[in-house]
Amino acid sequence: MFRYLLLLAVLSLPALADVEEARLPKAEAAMPGVITPFNSLLAQLDGSPDMATVVKVASQGYALGKAIALKRLDDRPLYWFRLAGQAKLRALTLPEATKDKLMWRFERVSRGIEDVHFKPGMKHILLTGFDPFFLDRHVDQSNPSGLAALMLDGKIIEKDGVKAQIETVLVPVRFADFDQGLIEQILLPYYTKHSADMVITVSMGRSDFDLERFPGKRRSAEAPDNENVLTGATATVPKLPLLYGQPISGPEFVASTLPFDALMDGDGPYAINDNRKVTTLAGDREPQHLFELDGQVSVKGSGGGYLSNEISYRAIRLRDLLKSTIPVGHIHTPRIAAYDKAKEAAIVKQLTSMLTEAVGSLED
Repeated sequence: MFRYLLLLAVLSLPALADVEEARLPKAEAAMPGVITPFNSLLAQLDGSPDMATVVKVASQGYALGKAIALKRLDDRPLYWFRLAGQAKLRALTLPEATKDKLMWRFERVSRGIEDVHFKPGMKHILLTGFDPFFLDRHVDQSNPSGLAALMLDGKIIEKDGVKAQIETVLVPVRFADFDQGLIEQILLPYYTKHSADMVITVSMGRSDFDLERFPGKRRSAEAPDNENVLTGATATVPKLPLLYGQPISGPEFVASTLPFDALMDGDGPYAINDNRKVTTLAGDREPQHLFELDGQVSVKGSGGGYLSNEISYRAIRLRDLLKSTIPVGHIHTPRIAAYDKAKEAAIVKQLTSMLTEAVGSLED
């Protein structure tokens, strides 16, 4: 089944729109030298690179992006490297189908999707972060969830004698990728092979940390994605996302199974909220239990009506569909404007503390 989904993704994924790439000159002007560390790697994409070269460049770029994140606390260089690489691949004089395959693989590898390597003898946490977004507002925008993913990749944490390894993946802020099943493709093997003990999706949210209790099924945010795509969804006309060309199936709301009590013990300057607030067509609600939402039509989950809410809905929906018992859910970090090194450092530190507290709940 997993091989089928991957094949379907390759065959259905068109060359990515160049809206994101078109921001490169403005980004380089706003952040001089942002992709300079990657120049020698990017040069290898000139001419007619083969798949092996593309994979090598993407892999080494991902590794360099992580190193920069750890040293400078900055997730942005990797994002702009990926777009610079995609622009070079798009410009190649190759058949479109060939370019599509090269670009698709470059995306996967440079996002860490093929770099998840769990070690035996400890618990395994899979964590996803997002690209920067709303880049027409702040082209120098960072995303604390993406920074956390880069800084925590491969990290081993321990609580009460229980050790856990964190492996991470970066996710695009694009409706099309979600509609084409990217989240399901990423998560499916970890559910079916029982190779993860916890799955946590993370994104930038409100003023504090929010643990999102009840993700909703529908889109309602009127904000564009990174390709400036608008879905047409609104709070009065929420829309169903797609999955391989069809409206996604499943309940209107699902419930997070993360260890909320443990996560809320994390130490740091920000409040950690058990967020149960949702919106239905009948109005706002704050249920204590999922069954209280029976018969309601979702407008916003506790995570909102944008891709932050949707990634958690898809992750939990797939878990439930496969009857997995893995704890799965979403964490919203505090928001930042543009880039704030000190604030992001505090966010990542507190998130690490929260995850460390949660490790104790994974004891057999």
